[in-house]
Amino acid sequence: MVMAGRVLGLARLTVLAGGFLAAQAFLALGSHAQDYPARTVRIIVPFGAGGSADVAARVLGNALQESLKQPFVIENRPGAGSVIGTQEAAKSAPDGYTLLMMSNAQTANESLVPQRKYELMRDLVAIAPVNVADLVIVVHPSVPAKTLTEFIALAKAHPGKLNYASSGQGTPYHMAGELFKAMAGIDVVHVPYRNSGEARNGVIAGQVQMMIDAVTTMAPNVLQGQVRALAASGTVRSSVLPDVPTADEAGLPGYEATIWLGLMAPVGTPKPIIDKLNTAVNEAIKRPEIVKLWADQGVAPMSMSPEAFERFLHGDIVKWAEVVKQFPDRP
Repeated sequence: MVMAGRVLGLARLTVLAGGFLAAQAFLALGSHAQDYPARTVRIIVPFGAGGSADVAARVLGNALQESLKQPFVIENRPGAGSVIGTQEAAKSAPDGYTLLMMSNAQTANESLVPQRKYELMRDLVAIAPVNVADLVIVVHPSVPAKTLTEFIALAKAHPGKLNYASSGQGTPYHMAGELFKAMAGIDVVHVPYRNSGEARNGVIAGQVQMMIDAVTTMAPNVLQGQVRALAASGTVRSSVLPDVPTADEAGLPGYEATIWLGLMAPVGTPKPIIDKLNTAVNEAIKRPEIVKLWADQGVAPMSMSPEAFERFLHGDIVKWAEVVKQFPDRP
């Protein structure tokens, strides 16, 4: 009986010790979140400077720096359709000091690029979405087509003779272009550039005939007459380009494409830090000056919890996997 009592006593002590250690770990995580950030945070943007992700990251970084009282530094790591920068973020320390500004390029790449050294939902964790914008289909002024239906007819008359630019395989501009080809039943050759700025310059210079680009970055070129807008990709006309019809209005019913942006961190980043960043991001994108800035560019804020954003990402991966199956010349 004495021995049994000692065993039970030791068991109780073990349980109590385990509970004490768990409580200490929980308190340590909470303290970690309270102290976070204690130094510079870097946001990896796996796209080139000047693109919509880069511009949004700098706006968001400035807002987070003000609210969290530490520098948020933007690091552009373009290449391989966003794979290079995403891989760097995925393999970084899960301490909250390396974040990833990502888009639907990453969700599309899950089915487009099998030779990746990371898996999005295995190696990264959702923090928060940031914003969403429509795209615009533009052509160089030398292209004889004045409307979307005329361009489709031109492409059908000359299969494989027209080109379209994108910022790389798997990027929203590439996926929008392939979806456009599939729905219109045309053969237009994809010309991937290293980043969206180079792709934009390619169509402005007439190196390629067409591009589907974010309204946020292409609208000034449309308004200056450097390119001709044929259609916008949203369900309603863009407030930035109100004279440009939607694709549905212009003769391609059901066509819709957007570019959305979000923030992720390496898997294993403490949940209290994820929650703190989510709150800070959601507060930042509701600031009146940011709302107005983005509205003037045709951009709308997106707000979700980490859990809701994770579900959104899983759904987007499935959506693009189904779309990729329809591409006749998928990579």
